[in-house]
Amino acid sequence: MTFEEIYQIYSPRVYRLCMGYVNDNSWAKDITQETFITVWQNLGKFRQESSVGTWIFRIASNNCLRQIERAKKSLKSELPAEIEEKFSDDNSEQEKLLFRFISELEETDRLIISLELEELPQAQIAEIIGISEGNVRVKIHRIKEKILKKFQQHEQLQRHKTTLA
Repeated sequence: MTFEEIYQIYSPRVYRLCMGYVNDNSWAKDITQETFITVWQNLGKFRQESSVGTWIFRIASNNCLRQIERAKKSLKSELPAEIEEKFSDDNSEQEKLLFRFISELEETDRLIISLELEELPQAQIAEIIGISEGNVRVKIHRIKEKILKKFQQHEQLQRHKTTLA
């Protein structure tokens, strides 16, 4: 498989994975680009011990975690008190909420649900995360329940605001 084919297949999926982590359009694009630079540089060294997708998602996950750590270490006083989230016009309101709710999860849960949304087999998710496939199934179920609860709370809040208006 050529780099171009790999990029065509995996770049949208890696971008969505990154959005699940960072919940910021431009940041997710930067991490996606960084991921594919790493893939390009190391494609010749890929030993095919796992699938190319597993390898790429592991690189992307590590890049996301590194970027989050860097952001945590940067001086908070230099950041504005509130950062406005920016999304491209092609994201629906439901997608925006989903990315926001995913970004509020713990790091491992963010990765698991993002990979699940990319329809990766649970065995592959288990390999990327380093946990058993059974544990992945349980975690996915619990994460979906958390996200569903957040959607329900959001809906109730919206109804309450409409009632007050």
